[in-house]
Amino acid sequence: LYIDTGAMYRAVTLEAMRQGVDLDCPEALTALAAALDIRLESTSQGLRVYCNGKDVSEAIRDPEVSRNTSPVAETPGVRRRLVELQRAMGRQGGVIMEGRDIGTVVFPDADFKFFLTAKAEERARRRHLELEETGRPQAFESVLRDLEERDRRDSTRSVSPLRRAPKAIEVDTTVLTLDQVIEKIAGIVEGRAE
Repeated sequence: LYIDTGAMYRAVTLEAMRQGVDLDCPEALTALAAALDIRLESTSQGLRVYCNGKDVSEAIRDPEVSRNTSPVAETPGVRRRLVELQRAMGRQGGVIMEGRDIGTVVFPDADFKFFLTAKAEERARRRHLELEETGRPQAFESVLRDLEERDRRDSTRSVSPLRRAPKAIEVDTTVLTLDQVIEKIAGIVEGRAE
């Protein structure tokens, strides 16, 4: 099972925005996160994200949701709730989990930990293309600025800051395609598993 933990934080953010929850109120965000039923499902169309039974897979990728996710993810009560859900999913085994604190907080003793990097400009280019392909075009400069701000916030937050986990293998994806990244990681896993 593939688990994109960022999608879970985006789902909480989307629902908070829809319900008019004050994004600066930790108590309200924590209560909301505790009340939500968030499920992830791998399908032939990719990962689907459900919030209280409703498919929000596309809605959580909206630029406005993206801009508001870091502040929501900084909320300790939201993080506690989602880490609890992530650990429950991971205990089922056979999981590939993606997120900014998986190797440091959620599963610090994971069998394999990878820290994927890429230059900010390349990550912004990829996101810009994704937004265009899904009918939500945004200026490249705006995408880059949002990405750099998110990186700054996530790496300096007091709760679960973005950092490379001890013993994590760093993979620079700047010049790699998705298939090349998968091939490289699979090669490392297969080599160490023998």
